[in-house]
Amino acid sequence: MRKCSTACSAMSSTATLPDSSLSDVAQAGEALSGAALHWRALEGLYASAPINQLFNSTLSIPEEGRASIVFAVDERHYHAAGAAHGTIYFKMLDDAAFYAANTLVTDRFLLTTSFNLHFTRPVRTGLVRAEGRWISGRRRVLVAESRLIDADGEEIGRGTGTFQRSRIALSSLSGYTEALPSGSP
Repeated sequence: MRKCSTACSAMSSTATLPDSSLSDVAQAGEALSGAALHWRALEGLYASAPINQLFNSTLSIPEEGRASIVFAVDERHYHAAGAAHGTIYFKMLDDAAFYAANTLVTDRFLLTTSFNLHFTRPVRTGLVRAEGRWISGRRRVLVAESRLIDADGEEIGRGTGTFQRSRIALSSLSGYTEALPSGSP
């Protein structure tokens, strides 16, 4: 796990989760840090977004500043020339970078203010992994990058985005709060 410098301020509170399907750790009755609770709630937020019902995808957040999305590409995602349309690339790159950045912001939903894409090769079918990584910024604007890796381990695209705090409280979003155990902030 990546160690933070003094500039990192991981949440320090802990909570013991009740028996639930939130995580295997919770089933074992072990305490999760406040940061890990935030990450699980972000995963719940991703799963609850209506747009994500259109994609066979799963978000996981292993640590602060990182996010990974595994998704399946099939013929439904093709453009006329028989490969995945660029909208698929953008969505998964943006989401991975967004969630990597939002691991550092525990009170507000972030908004994408710009995103730069680079397509490096086409993808047709199979599992693809989007890996997001926070680069800089913590207060108002955050920068994160992401890359897409195909089933053969080849990079098929990459991007860099800037994200800004919105006025939307994470605690006001049902997908976020439903993933938290009762009694958590």
